[in-house]
Amino acid sequence: MTATQEPPAHATGAPGDGFPSGDLTLLRFHVDHALAADTSTLSDTELIDQIQEIETLRASLAALQTDRIRAFAQAHVDSHRVDDRTDVDKLHRSVVAQIQLACRVSTAEARTRVADARDLHAGLDDVRRLHEAGQLSAAKITAIAVECRDLDTIQRAQIDARLATNRDLTRYGIGRLRAMTRRLVAEIAPERFRARVHAAKAERRVTLRPAPDAMSYLTAYVPVEQGAACLAALQKAFVEVQVHPQPLTRTRGQVLADTLVERVTGQATATAVNLEVQVTVPVQALLNPTSPLPAEIPGLGPVPADLLATSEGRKSLRRLLTDQGIVIGGDSRRRTFTGLLATLVRARAQNRCTEPYCDAPVRHLDHIHRDTDGGRTELGNGRGVCEFHNHVREQPGWRIFRAPDGIVVTVTPTGHRYCGPEPPLPTAPPPRAPT
Repeated sequence: MTATQEPPAHATGAPGDGFPSGDLTLLRFHVDHALAADTSTLSDTELIDQIQEIETLRASLAALQTDRIRAFAQAHVDSHRVDDRTDVDKLHRSVVAQIQLACRVSTAEARTRVADARDLHAGLDDVRRLHEAGQLSAAKITAIAVECRDLDTIQRAQIDARLATNRDLTRYGIGRLRAMTRRLVAEIAPERFRARVHAAKAERRVTLRPAPDAMSYLTAYVPVEQGAACLAALQKAFVEVQVHPQPLTRTRGQVLADTLVERVTGQATATAVNLEVQVTVPVQALLNPTSPLPAEIPGLGPVPADLLATSEGRKSLRRLLTDQGIVIGGDSRRRTFTGLLATLVRARAQNRCTEPYCDAPVRHLDHIHRDTDGGRTELGNGRGVCEFHNHVREQPGWRIFRAPDGIVVTVTPTGHRYCGPEPPLPTAPPPRAPT
């Protein structure tokens, strides 16, 4: 099920100061008209001209949205700030959460958009005007803004002026724009640049994210010299395999990947995995050995059920039964969000935050109906969320509830409602007809 937005009546078509919503409705009408137009009569040249004009318009619309994000952030903080002791960080968190839902993006992307909206009006005036004119895309603007993120307004303005003098600025790719801006930061604010490099080392980490076809991306964020040393060691391992008298049956990439797994885990071979893996198995696959329905590793995606049975090593599988994607059973019935019950809640969420548009890993197990309000600690009242969204719901004006159809609904301080992607609770099977 996909997340849907149902804004309140006052949010649609209501005119406002500066830019009436009716103008946006008219723009939507023109887009629909253009989509329905017959393109078979257009020449290649005319189609390219339209594609180019649409890209320009797309960048300008992104600039318009950025302006509105900034206006909303200022209005929200001003209307909810009581005095100087008000926690501005909590207000900022509420702003980010509402932008995330309205723009249907991840929390990280929402943070970036809010920060861009702030910084583009704090020194990056020339860059912002190019964005408004459609000459710089939103992605390019973000590349520039991120490199200037920790600078003050004066330093940011100096970089903005230097960028504006480059006549090729609008023709550069994102990588070149990022590198050029970084060089200017190192030149204009060397102390900030040096501090940023030192601070980045404290953020070193290893992450795992899903990839297509039952694969995954294991990413290490480490200092550049350490990354280069790791790659050099793996490449040396491939050279050693090449000179071995036995025939080479693996590609260079396969050797590098296998060597990485073997050296990190200490296994004799990369496939000899010694690990308990949680998988959700469709009940149909147990009843019918020929069922094509795949099993799934929560958070990492589907995998053919038969491959789980033929894996090498001592990997053990904790199976959770599902029916049409809904977790319906496990090994116990503990009544707290620990042990197997916590496992069931995480598995039902596929180890991804159940807030709309958020793909962050589950960090907290939350009561939909608050425990302090009499909510029970049971599977039907549990949801898996990231740390950010668990904290956001505690802010004034936020409300979470499960609708009669089983969908979890988030209500924001502005009254907008967003339906989450979590599947409904399983219903009792229909009674059997008498025989």
